[in-house]
Amino acid sequence: MRRILGPRFFRRDALTVARALLGKFLVRRVGRKETALMITDVEAYLGLEDKASHASRGKTKRNAPMFAAGGRWYVYFTYGMHWILNAVTGPEGHPSGVMFRGLEGLQGPARLTKALRISKRQNDTPIARATGLWIEDRGVRVPKSRIKRGPRIGVDYAGDWAKKPYRFKLL
Repeated sequence: MRRILGPRFFRRDALTVARALLGKFLVRRVGRKETALMITDVEAYLGLEDKASHASRGKTKRNAPMFAAGGRWYVYFTYGMHWILNAVTGPEGHPSGVMFRGLEGLQGPARLTKALRISKRQNDTPIARATGLWIEDRGVRVPKSRIKRGPRIGVDYAGDWAKKPYRFKLL
């Protein structure tokens, strides 16, 4: 069974979507080559109030895709060398999303974008087969016992928000 996840899946709160993405497959098509890898590690970002979120200081040119309705990609450049992939979640105007930290066999947000050739070209595009980057449900069910929940990585500047258990990882 392969079912492409549509906008309805993503138009929920970021914590729900983050947990639900574990065991789903990120699929990338470049030319005729299609690569599908299971999602194993994600972090949720909850909008304006979340001090670790790019949206916490309001809308900018960089973070504008986060303010769209869930079901789009937000891809940003960091440290002057890495692209980072996020799925926008929730309703339009409530900037939230899920960052991809790891896939089956690929750990680290920059490593996965490099391996899958994800860049600014995917920023602010729909999460859909037509764009060459989408997510599929292939019937894998992940029991709670296989999920480790903990704080996000690299957001110490966010104070108490850095300690919130918004990271979900498959064991």
